[in-house]
Amino acid sequence: MPGTGGNGSVTRSTLRQQIADALRDEVLAGRLQAGREFTVKEIAEQYGVSATPVREALVDLAAQGLLEADQHRGFRVHEYSVADYRGIVEARGLVIDGMFQVVAADPGGQRGPDNPRVLAAAAGVRRRAEEAQRAAIAGDLTVLIGYDLRFWRELAALFGNPYLADFLHRLRLQSWVCAVQHLRRLDDLRGHLWSGHTELVDALMRRDLPSARSIIAAHDADSLALIERLASE
Repeated sequence: MPGTGGNGSVTRSTLRQQIADALRDEVLAGRLQAGREFTVKEIAEQYGVSATPVREALVDLAAQGLLEADQHRGFRVHEYSVADYRGIVEARGLVIDGMFQVVAADPGGQRGPDNPRVLAAAAGVRRRAEEAQRAAIAGDLTVLIGYDLRFWRELAALFGNPYLADFLHRLRLQSWVCAVQHLRRLDDLRGHLWSGHTELVDALMRRDLPSARSIIAAHDADSLALIERLASE
């Protein structure tokens, strides 16, 4: 039955998540660059832990598309091409449009501003949006990524469904992993990062889906144009 492993199993599970989170942050910060190879033993020694939770964490990250597993050489950070980025942006746009369709199919207003549950939860999502927007305007990429991922997960959970939220989170994470290898080369990111988070929340709270779709279309087009330009330089 669950829990029979006692504190040992809990500790290992916690270590697994902590290591996965730490390595994901290293990739997003650009400190573990695309193509970088490493072994379970190397990471275990770096963090001073046993190999088992490290191997499990690396397998988790490989399942998320951040790492590639090589049976003989260990793991390496996945290298995304511009074509990959284009495909990810297209996919996440389809998932977001699915979220919009959930709102459109809700004539009773269960996902609208008249619902007290939605109104209360939306206040938290909007605070996340404001933090992401401030970071984007300031050009603080590290802070933006953290708030952006949390914003989209909470927004999708509020206006979509848990399955859409999980899938969108994975796509947003992959798009950031692909983008950071180019964005980190810029000395000043002010004016380059999308900052329409609050505008999108407000449009959804008004149930103004044409405006919401327009905001996302502009976001996707601008993001893709920026990465394509940086990759070509």
